[in-house]
Amino acid sequence: MNTLDTLSELMLMNTTICALATPPGVGAIAVIRVSGKNTFSILEKIFIPFNRKIQVSKMLTHTVHLGRIMEGEEMLDEVLLTVFRSPKSYTGQDVAEISCHGSRYIQSSILALLIKNGAVMAKPGEFTLRAFLNGKLDLSQAEAVADLINAEARTAHQLALRQMRGGFSTEIHAMRQRLIDFVSLVELELDFPEEDVEFADRSQLIELLASLREGLQKLMNSFKMGNVIKNGVPVAIIGKPNVGKSTLLNALLNDERAIVSDIPGTTRDTVEDTIVLEGITFRFIDTAGLRQSEDVIETLGISRTYEKINQARIILYVFDVNDTTIEEIEANLEDFRHHIQDPDKKFILVANKTDLLVEAPRHFADFVELDTVFISAKRKENTTVLTDLLVKSVKDFVNTEGTVISNLRHYEAIHKIDAALTRVEQDIEAGLSPDLLSSDIRTALHYLGEITGTVTNEEILGNIFSKFCIGK
Repeated sequence: MNTLDTLSELMLMNTTICALATPPGVGAIAVIRVSGKNTFSILEKIFIPFNRKIQVSKMLTHTVHLGRIMEGEEMLDEVLLTVFRSPKSYTGQDVAEISCHGSRYIQSSILALLIKNGAVMAKPGEFTLRAFLNGKLDLSQAEAVADLINAEARTAHQLALRQMRGGFSTEIHAMRQRLIDFVSLVELELDFPEEDVEFADRSQLIELLASLREGLQKLMNSFKMGNVIKNGVPVAIIGKPNVGKSTLLNALLNDERAIVSDIPGTTRDTVEDTIVLEGITFRFIDTAGLRQSEDVIETLGISRTYEKINQARIILYVFDVNDTTIEEIEANLEDFRHHIQDPDKKFILVANKTDLLVEAPRHFADFVELDTVFISAKRKENTTVLTDLLVKSVKDFVNTEGTVISNLRHYEAIHKIDAALTRVEQDIEAGLSPDLLSSDIRTALHYLGEITGTVTNEEILGNIFSKFCIGK
């Protein structure tokens, strides 16, 4: 995927770009977006309004017009043309959207006609990049646009929407301004080196640093939750071979996603899929059965099972309720804990194959104390009890109130800001000169600016916007 060539070329933004804004393929309608200074002069050559008294060049902003797309004397389609004039548009430039019929032929023909008359095909994310360069949104808000497009659950949608509206940006801008105000006083001392005067009260600076670092720590702590909201709660399904792990996965997904067989060791690699429960995405991972095996491929699958156990937030330990003792479960759980680095993982015991029970097991009460759900995955009995428990397990954790970060770039930048502010605290304790204090504060300001795009470079922009879909 090609990124935009140079930042200087983008700054000029002399080209008028076009692209399909709706997913490619056949549908009822498709939307083609155009942006740039020549938008309306190009459209005037190909769009004929039904109301001949209206000229494209004189159409008012935020109006919709019915007309025909013409290639010479040949009509391609009857369309709706929506007009957004600069600066009241998504990109800040003149923008038009052509709503045409969803035929692939019509889509490609209109795009070809736009290019023939002076437009160029937009590159990935170029519309949003132009919005950023024109000050319509900052860099973290631009990234939230991509998250909003990709959101598959209510919680992910709410998180992206809050960031796109500027909640996170406002907090970062406020931090940056407080530091700028103080570093100005510190640097004022550099103009009076012989006066031995402190314009910046060091005790106030220490209080400011403590306040900023507390806010940064909250943001860093929120990343784990933000990552779960954005990518889904990872749930590992583990247990011995042939206890019904794959059948359980299929029952939860309502789909024959995993191969089911009476032969032990059928699942030799992890199988993953997601479902949304009460607005929260859960990412289920069906793993290879845990047992001693001389099969090289199966052994590799078992090794990957332990990797997935460590990556999961919730672990469903599935066992056959007909032939498993409480002692065996406790021994296996103890063995798992040796492989698990995070002691806070949630374990849920899933007693499967209740449809084969002749009578309730005598150790039923012991199972209940261990937070167990009794199900028949084959008959899909009691699976809703399990899904309710899954939601309950993360409901308090997955909370989109307040500022939550879900972007790795932001998380890494905040770590660097915190490290720079730690150095400033150490500089003050060591009684270092204002120029050294100023240098470390400026480093923190640099990384704060990288988050919102106040400070940026071609590499950062190219990496971010190349991941967008074309047309956005």
